[in-house]
Amino acid sequence: MTILRQTVQGQNMLTHVRCVLALIAFSAIASLWSNSALAQNSISEFHDALRANVAFNESDFATLAEGQTVVRLLPVTDKREVAVFGLVGLQVPAQVFLQSFRESIIRKSNPAILEIGKFGASPTPSDLETLTFDDRDLDDLKDCVVGDCKLKLSAKMIERLRREVNWDAADYRIQATQLLKSILLDYVRDYLARGDVALIEYNDKPKVVHLADELRALLAESSYGDKFPAFQQHLNGSNSQFSVVENAIVWSKIKFGLKPVIAFNHIIIYKLSQKLGPQVLITSKQIYANHYFDSSLSLTAFVTIPGESDSYLLYENRSRADGLGGLFGKMKRGLVEDKAVDNLKNILESSKTNLNAHALKETESATPGDRASSWRGWKPRRVHAFLSLLFITAFVAFFTLCTYQWKSSLSGRASH
Repeated sequence: MTILRQTVQGQNMLTHVRCVLALIAFSAIASLWSNSALAQNSISEFHDALRANVAFNESDFATLAEGQTVVRLLPVTDKREVAVFGLVGLQVPAQVFLQSFRESIIRKSNPAILEIGKFGASPTPSDLETLTFDDRDLDDLKDCVVGDCKLKLSAKMIERLRREVNWDAADYRIQATQLLKSILLDYVRDYLARGDVALIEYNDKPKVVHLADELRALLAESSYGDKFPAFQQHLNGSNSQFSVVENAIVWSKIKFGLKPVIAFNHIIIYKLSQKLGPQVLITSKQIYANHYFDSSLSLTAFVTIPGESDSYLLYENRSRADGLGGLFGKMKRGLVEDKAVDNLKNILESSKTNLNAHALKETESATPGDRASSWRGWKPRRVHAFLSLLFITAFVAFFTLCTYQWKSSLSGRASH
């Protein structure tokens, strides 16, 4: 009976986690798409919401009308945080976009992605079989203590590594690797069972970082407003249009300037079976990173507006890093922000080009009778790089790379 009760509690908590992330997704696009937007003046209401929530101006709308991408920095209140918003028009149906994302969610499709994988619904050791830790990181663990560690870990994790690994043994790296994988696996299992309550604290520095508090703060800082009505209907059990089509924790090892970063992201994809408004929603919530990042939260929405030939892809990311403070914090922030805007713009523009081009090619080559099936069977090619990199860790990648390349440059100048 006790085991049954714990199982039911775990399932209830997992449902709660899904609902929390759904709240993030639907809250984030609420003010960009309300029920009233189905009226004839919906495009003007869409523009009004963009003006109010992400400070779009007439120049931005003119750029968007010309088929170009608009990317803006968003205001922040924490000096560790950088927030960016991007919007681009696409000439593809929602199902094509959804299929391409789902197919590429764990593809190693970019040189920056060294390793990538996904946890099963019931995580097992095999889920982390291909994950490797750099020798430098394993060696750094030798001297790791609470409050002074070169990897982001909780106090409990640090103490286990100190206690259970024989650091004087010849195979200490093997021991550390096995234990670290076991620790991270236990963490993911606990998170899936208990939700945000299980999120760890980073005790690698004297100042403790509470991951749950960090993520709540990122959500509170979001530029979006009231809850989306469809989500409230879903919670009440009265909205049959809403469905979760993917719910997974994805791990990735990304090549950065000084050290590769291992990050775990909880990704949920929502689909609304409607022809107008938000049709695909994706949340990506970072629940662990071994270097640099205190937290990261991103949201993507595929939205169709009445009377418009294009659909729109909206993307927002807020990330906090521990490398943006200090004496040169303002200078570093300026460099990182410029790089973030440029990279996101390039990624969105290239993905738009590839998606539209391949979709057009498929439809033109298909006969009228099989065009519908060609849409369903469409296979993305070069767009894989965009999807896997952007939605999982792209912002983290160029954010960190820029920060630490600048640090390296500064160190090089100081040595001359």
